[in-house]
Amino acid sequence: MTAFETIRARAARRKGGDAVLAGLMPAVPDHSVLAALGDDRVLAEMTKRVFSAGFVWGVIEKKWPGFEEAFLGFVPQALTFQPDEFWHDLARDGRIVKNPQKIKSVRENAAFVGAIAREHGSFGAFLAAWPADDQVGLLDVLAKRGARLGGKTGQYFLRFIGWDAFVTSPDMVAALRDAGLDVAADPTSKGDLRKVQAEVNAFAAETGLPRSHISRILALSVGENHPVERLEALMGE
Repeated sequence: MTAFETIRARAARRKGGDAVLAGLMPAVPDHSVLAALGDDRVLAEMTKRVFSAGFVWGVIEKKWPGFEEAFLGFVPQALTFQPDEFWHDLARDGRIVKNPQKIKSVRENAAFVGAIAREHGSFGAFLAAWPADDQVGLLDVLAKRGARLGGKTGQYFLRFIGWDAFVTSPDMVAALRDAGLDVAADPTSKGDLRKVQAEVNAFAAETGLPRSHISRILALSVGENHPVERLEALMGE
C-alpha cells in the first residue's frame, strides 16, 4: 500500500497547501459531546440522512424547520405513542417531503432509538462507547435494527452525528484502490468493508489522525479537483 503521507501530500498540493487541507477537515470527534447528545437529536439526524438519500440535500435543509415541527421535535417517546392517523396525515403534510416510506422509517427509528436508549442509557452513550476501529460492526447494528440506515446512509449518519466515521464515497474508494487495496469500486459487501476498515485503521495507527480525517483526505487526493468554496458547500459541514 502507498504510504498515507504520500496520499496526504498529494491532497494538500491539489487543495493549495497544508493549511487549506486542514480547513477542509470535519470536526475532531469528541466522545464526551456524543455521549451527552439527546435522543431527539439522534433521531433528527437519522431522519435528515434518510430523507437526504437520493434527494437534493439543500431542499431538505431548507425545509428542516418544518420537519422539526411535523415530527414533534423528534422526541422518540412522543412519536412512539402517536396513532396511525398521525403518520397517515404526515404523508399529506406540506412542511416535509411527502415520501410515505421515509415517513414510516421515522416511526420505526423512534422505536429503535428508544430501545437502544433503554439498553445503554442513551443512544449517544451507545455510540460513544462503540470502538472506532469497528465501524463495520456498528453499521451492521444500524442496518439490522434501524430503518433505511444501511449503506452510505448509515455512514453519513455517523459522520454528521459526530462519530469518527469513514465514508466510502467514490473518490475515497478510488484513492484506496489507487494505493493498492483490492476492493470493489462500490464496496458494499462486508468483506470489502472490512478491508476498507482495516486500511483506515492502519492509517490511523500510522498517523494518529481521526478516521474521519483520513477518509476526507483520501477523498480529496483524487478525482475532480473542486474549488474549496464548492467543497464546503458539498460537505455541508
